[in-house]
Amino acid sequence: MTSSAPESDLTGWARAPFTGGGLTYDCYEKGSGPGVVLIPEVPGITPEVLGLADHLVDEGFTVVVPSPFGEPGRAPTTGYVVRTVSRLCVSAEFRAFAVNAHRPITDYLRAVAADLASRTPGPGVGVIGMCFTGGFALAAALDDSVVASVLSQPAVPMPLGRARQLAPAPVSAEEFDRIAERADAGEVCALGLRFSNDFSAPRARFATISKRLGDAFEVIELDSSLGNAGGFSKGAHSVLTHEVRDEPGHPALEARRRVVEFLRGRLVPAA
Repeated sequence: MTSSAPESDLTGWARAPFTGGGLTYDCYEKGSGPGVVLIPEVPGITPEVLGLADHLVDEGFTVVVPSPFGEPGRAPTTGYVVRTVSRLCVSAEFRAFAVNAHRPITDYLRAVAADLASRTPGPGVGVIGMCFTGGFALAAALDDSVVASVLSQPAVPMPLGRARQLAPAPVSAEEFDRIAERADAGEVCALGLRFSNDFSAPRARFATISKRLGDAFEVIELDSSLGNAGGFSKGAHSVLTHEVRDEPGHPALEARRRVVEFLRGRLVPAA
């Protein structure tokens, strides 16, 4: 039984700058096998994000973790999180509150994905986004190199008002149309995760995505209502990191297992 989420550090991760879409950030890479781009959640590449990243490496993936914000390896504190969110909310690259708009960071993430796909086996790569970056995993699917998107508690556009709650992802209408076309053609599938009481990742957003992507979008909703069997608080948010416990049958651990299964099913070449 464990009382905290799995954590790791930067040991063994190769760091190198990567330029794409007119932006340059450091990227951390480790592992071998099919490619997965793991976009960190706020405030950055924390020990818990690295715990997930190392788990994916152990499961047989080549993992690239871009670092577009925060201090890699630093543990989160309230002040650190608040400062990071404040910067991101006014960032032109992320445009946290915009609806039906293109974000420059998506061009960068698509370039990272295309580069990883060009040098790893399989039909393409997977992209995982979490919290502030959750929807960017779907936005990256505009690029043909992305065949699997994992949206964990996607919180952008920031869901203030009905229009933003319904907004599917940080993409323009034209971009979402193209992603839906790819899904209809069987070229990309998506997996969404959220806690039932998490208002920062509204259920209405998932409904919008489901309406457009249909069977190409799988939803996992973990119960965080009062007295839930998993023991989650009503403020539970980070499905794949902070809420995971290495306990057999733990709901968040099972959700993480399903993510690995989903990625493997999409990225491992058929025999």
